[in-house]
Amino acid sequence: MTTGQTVRLPSVDRILGDAACLALIAHYGRAQTLACARAVLAELRTAMLAGAVCEEGASIAAIAAQMAERLQAQSRSQLRAVFNLTGTVLHTNLGRALLPDAAVQAVVEALQWPMNLEFDLETGKRGDRDDLVEELLRELTGAEAATIVNNNAAAVLLMLNTLAQGKEVVVSRGELVEIGGAFRIPDVMTRAGAVLREVGSTNRTHLADYANGVNADTALLMKVHCSNYAITGFTKSVELDELVPLAAQHGVPTAVDLGSGTLVDLAQYGLPHETTVRETIAAGADLVTFSGDKLLGGPQCGVIVGRADLIAKIKRNPLKRALRVGKLTLAALAPVLRLYRAPDLLAERLTTLRLLTRPAAAMRAQAEILQPLLQGALGAAYAVTAEAMTSQIGSGALPVDQLPSFGLAIRSTPGSRLSNPLGALEQRLRALPCPVIGRIGQDTLWLDLRCLEAAHETAFIAQLAELSA
Repeated sequence: MTTGQTVRLPSVDRILGDAACLALIAHYGRAQTLACARAVLAELRTAMLAGAVCEEGASIAAIAAQMAERLQAQSRSQLRAVFNLTGTVLHTNLGRALLPDAAVQAVVEALQWPMNLEFDLETGKRGDRDDLVEELLRELTGAEAATIVNNNAAAVLLMLNTLAQGKEVVVSRGELVEIGGAFRIPDVMTRAGAVLREVGSTNRTHLADYANGVNADTALLMKVHCSNYAITGFTKSVELDELVPLAAQHGVPTAVDLGSGTLVDLAQYGLPHETTVRETIAAGADLVTFSGDKLLGGPQCGVIVGRADLIAKIKRNPLKRALRVGKLTLAALAPVLRLYRAPDLLAERLTTLRLLTRPAAAMRAQAEILQPLLQGALGAAYAVTAEAMTSQIGSGALPVDQLPSFGLAIRSTPGSRLSNPLGALEQRLRALPCPVIGRIGQDTLWLDLRCLEAAHETAFIAQLAELSA
């Protein structure tokens, strides 16, 4: 600022009366625009006292421009779409399963219309929201009844609180898993009011261990599917068909927490076999809990299926109301379940399965197209190559099994002046309008293309130019 120059800030009224600000008021409302104008003026006064404001910076046009930028940033959702190029299809931190078109359209309709969530259209009386999907779940799993809650941890909590509060639940030590966010099965059991009776050892549990663990206080024999880790080597576990007769002998139910849960044999699509819910019910489980947003490919929810009398008890638990799902979840879940009625079309229509079965050759062709474009955007500081890599199905859903994939490998070239060039690039990718999320390992930034479908490729390419800015 020139010495002796007097800078006068315009009044709030003059700013709000300007045509540019009137447009902001029309879009963001007067209260929000007024608050923004006052905040910008306060900052300008502080800067003016430090001699850092010139006449142009204090003009109404400059102030309106600052306000427009700030209001736009304030109105941007914190929940943003990203490109998942991590190689993990069912990525917990990125929202897990993507919904198929049929589910998306059903949710849009549910957002815009009143729905018969708990209204029986035939009788005109109050209905049960579980009825909207229970028949489908019975058909697909072979269970007598079903109920839905907000996630699988809630399903386990509700089941245990209903059937085992103040009593013991027998579980193998090798199945006391920890799920995401450091939540552990024993902790969930404690909160449910159940008493954990550990049997066997970490790597070997025998039927006799379960038998010795049963006593007069036993309420359940429970198996927990180790869907997020594997124990190999000198191991032994008790299969469900062995455990069921023991439970029947003592007059207690057998419960199975499948974790991710799948409704079809994934082996028919060239994927690792995962025990299905129907197989578990057929093996004699009285209750089965599983997630809706992992291998099933639907919205976040927890499903409990099994004996009708036990499900009825669970639904009468006051906790059921606290853990129940809303209309949006049910609107999304029903169309996903209906897709399973046509297993021959499932790999095409169910987004999760389509991504899991995507041919490596298709990803390779895509990588060869994108490689020169990304290389051109990054320049000589980085070397971009199209390379084979491996994808992960998902943390908590067959995490040990790897899928052959293809994508872009980025390495820094010698002579970089950055102390952490790959970290800097990863940050730049996350700062793009639609953030790109990859993974760093072995001195390489990997962009796995398994989850970059053709419909989103144009949008991905369009923002590459911003990397060279």
